Amino acid sequence: MPQDDPPIPPIQPPVTPRRDDAGAVVAERKSARTKPPRMYQVVLLNDDFTPMEFVVMVLQQYFRLDLEAATLIMLKIHHEGRGVCGVFSKDVAATKVELVLAAARRAGHPLQCIMEAA
Repeated sequence: MPQDDPPIPPIQPPVTPRRDDAGAVVAERKSARTKPPRMYQVVLLNDDFTPMEFVVMVLQQYFRLDLEAATLIMLKIHHEGRGVCGVFSKDVAATKVELVLAAARRAGHPLQCIMEAA
């Protein structure tokens, strides 16, 4: 006759013992909290050769910006030397950087795109 395995007890959060005023040990449960993922901003850098229209197209295509928002960011890049295109998790930001760099290479433009911790 097969033996039944004993039931597996549920996993309990860690218990931290402490003493109360009477000296008795009291156990408190602490819930585990996870931190949100670190965010990264994708930044386009200005150069003297990439056409403004190409930068606007990249902002619309890869960052889903409308024409007005893309134009404002393009002008910020042009006047200040850099502009933030968006803030994403690490993997999404890295993917967007690679997509933008590949599109610039295919079009023959020296456009640079980087990611930085936000």
